[in-house]
Amino acid sequence: MDVLYPLKFKPVYKEKIWGGNKIKTNMNMPDAHSVHCGEAWVLSGVPGDESVVNNGALKDNTLNELVEIFMGDLTGDKLYHKYGEIFPVLIKFIDANDWLSIQVHPDDKLAGERHNSFGKTEMWYILEAEAGSELISGFSKDVEKQEFIECVKNSSLKEMLNFEKVKKGDVFYIPAGRVHALGPGILLAEIQQTSDITYRIYDWDRIDASGLPRELHTEHAVAAIDFSKTEYAKSTGKQKINKTNELVSSDKFTTNLLELDKGLKKDYSELDSFVAYVCIEGNMKIQIRDNETVFQTKGETVLIPNVLNEVEIYPQNKVKFLEVYIA
Repeated sequence: MDVLYPLKFKPVYKEKIWGGNKIKTNMNMPDAHSVHCGEAWVLSGVPGDESVVNNGALKDNTLNELVEIFMGDLTGDKLYHKYGEIFPVLIKFIDANDWLSIQVHPDDKLAGERHNSFGKTEMWYILEAEAGSELISGFSKDVEKQEFIECVKNSSLKEMLNFEKVKKGDVFYIPAGRVHALGPGILLAEIQQTSDITYRIYDWDRIDASGLPRELHTEHAVAAIDFSKTEYAKSTGKQKINKTNELVSSDKFTTNLLELDKGLKKDYSELDSFVAYVCIEGNMKIQIRDNETVFQTKGETVLIPNVLNEVEIYPQNKVKFLEVYIA
């Protein structure tokens, strides 16, 4: 057996003022915080919050340690050359039990200049949405910078924002520069660039556990924002079973949805990238060659290293999962 194999990881849980308990109860994660678990980072190379391997001979190694050791064999040669020893995508589950702050993320250029970091483009796949749930994605009209600043000052920002109703299966692509916020009653999977840079614009006048309002970053945000009207904020289409259904394709990441009720063979020999499977319903068996098998269930993420080109997937009855890589 080669050293590299399909890798499973321990989630990193994040307590949030707006979090709930659905990650614990609905995503098969009994170790999650029970009251205000807002996020589970299931594949992370963010320094200080790195995923730790939970299976096989490489157990207890961090994700970035593996990138340092195996380089392009793990991530892909071109990706290793571009991103170095930081794993290039961050995958999370998010449970919004209340409104998240209205916020924006910088692009690669601005994040590089200010933070020596990559920017933060992300996407959301809605796993569950309570009746009436909504979120914010960009502006409902073209906005002038000074107009925006005045609306922030006089607390009328909501009047210019684009609110979207949400249901299970909706897909939202949030490029860097787009103002956004999640509303209550939404459980989702988020795929994003490896970056934890957020500029908070408005936080609904909340106070934290210390009785203080959370810090805002409006001045920083202004330089990052795309002030144009948002078009095509979400996509929802019929998905074909036992097929690879593309959800988002960009230079930052590609995310596909697969729903299987029979076995499927995947050939990644033309893809110079890792592949991550994020299981969102059911469970499945992943087989590499003749005898290397990993079982994956709802809530788990499995990383297929770049050197493993042929993968066989066998659902146990039926399974639904996201397939993530960088083309």
